[in-house]
Amino acid sequence: MEASPGPSGPRAPLLIACALGIERLALRGGDHSGARGPVTVLRTGMGPRNAERAVRGALTGSPLRDAAVVASGFCAGLAPGMHPGDLVIAGETRLAGSATVCTDTELLVGAVSRAVPGRQVHTGPLIGSDHVVRGPERAELRATGAVAVDMESAVTLHAALETGPRPVAAVRVVVDAPEHELVRIGTVRGGISAFRVLRAVLPALHEWHRSLLLPRR
Repeated sequence: MEASPGPSGPRAPLLIACALGIERLALRGGDHSGARGPVTVLRTGMGPRNAERAVRGALTGSPLRDAAVVASGFCAGLAPGMHPGDLVIAGETRLAGSATVCTDTELLVGAVSRAVPGRQVHTGPLIGSDHVVRGPERAELRATGAVAVDMESAVTLHAALETGPRPVAAVRVVVDAPEHELVRIGTVRGGISAFRVLRAVLPALHEWHRSLLLPRR
């Protein structure tokens, strides 16, 4: 599925979707001073079904119906050498054999690198799963070319585009990697570094959003 630039204007809204309360805390508590237009941070709940339901509900028949959408929060890295606190910017999200191409990925990479200097930024496909990925399955997903996996990004962007043309993106922070596997999802709360990186990424999301509102040549 191809991402469309969608509507634009000086007050175009931005919807940032995440699954967990700790992700929402980081995304709401960061620097929103560079926002151009209303910003909504939506907690969808964990898993693809919750994400799809929440995003469709937020974008259908509401002031957010023309919003650009960013899927954000934490993810599991798939490549050896990834560390908690690394960033993943999706060129596309994949789910059940279909792909959603993200909007202006190169611009977003530059904005994120400036917002969080010194952090490793990985780009490539971000694949969706309906469960927490462990052990050998991580290598199997890596073999498909994906750089990271989470349960909500792919379905979030797919649902967003099904409700209407709009810019979409996915920016995630690694909390779980091949050499740093979490014992349980609750240990995310101990990922202070990842939390701080997620909060620090907000100016980059606003820079990306502002660029969408500029006249296209």
